Amino acid sequence: MGNEAIKVASVDVEKLLKMLNAALSEEWLAYYQYWIGARMMEGPMRSEVEPELLVHADQELNHAVMVVERIIQLGGTPVINPADWTKHAHCAYDEPSDPYIEVILEQNLKGERCAIQRYQEIADFTSGKDHATHQMAVQILNEELEHENDIEDWITDLNRMKEEWKKLRL
Repeated sequence: MGNEAIKVASVDVEKLLKMLNAALSEEWLAYYQYWIGARMMEGPMRSEVEPELLVHADQELNHAVMVVERIIQLGGTPVINPADWTKHAHCAYDEPSDPYIEVILEQNLKGERCAIQRYQEIADFTSGKDHATHQMAVQILNEELEHENDIEDWITDLNRMKEEWKKLRL
C-alpha cells in the first residue's frame, strides 16, 4: 500500500474500494462472457465478429488488472474468490445458452452499458478528489464506450443483412 496514494485520495476510500471491487468482479464476468460467447457463437458474420469479441475479452482482462492494482494501491484487498464475483457485481452475467450471434451481441451490449454506468459512477465519485483513480476510470470508460459502439454496429449490420434477405425473398 502506498501511504501517499491514500493521502492524495480525498474520497471515502472504503466506499471507493467497494465500488472498485464491484468493478473488478464485473470485469472478470465480462471477460468470461465475451470469451465463452465468442467460442460458442453461431450465425452470420461469426468469422468477422469472433476475433473482435476475443479482443474485447482481452481488454476486459486488462481492465481487471488495472482495477486490482488500484485497489492494492489504496490499501484494499481485491475480491479473491471467483464465487464472490456475482455477489459484488451489479452487472449481470448472461450465459450464452442461445449461441445465435445476435443473442450473444445483445447480452454483451447489456454488459457494456452496465460497465459504462459503473465507470461513469467511479469517474464522478473521484473527479477532482483522486486523480489516479479518476484517470483509470476515464480510460476504461472510453474503452467500454468503444465496445458499445462496436456491438451496436454489428447489430445494425445484422439487421441490415436481414432486411436485404427479406427483399430477395419477395
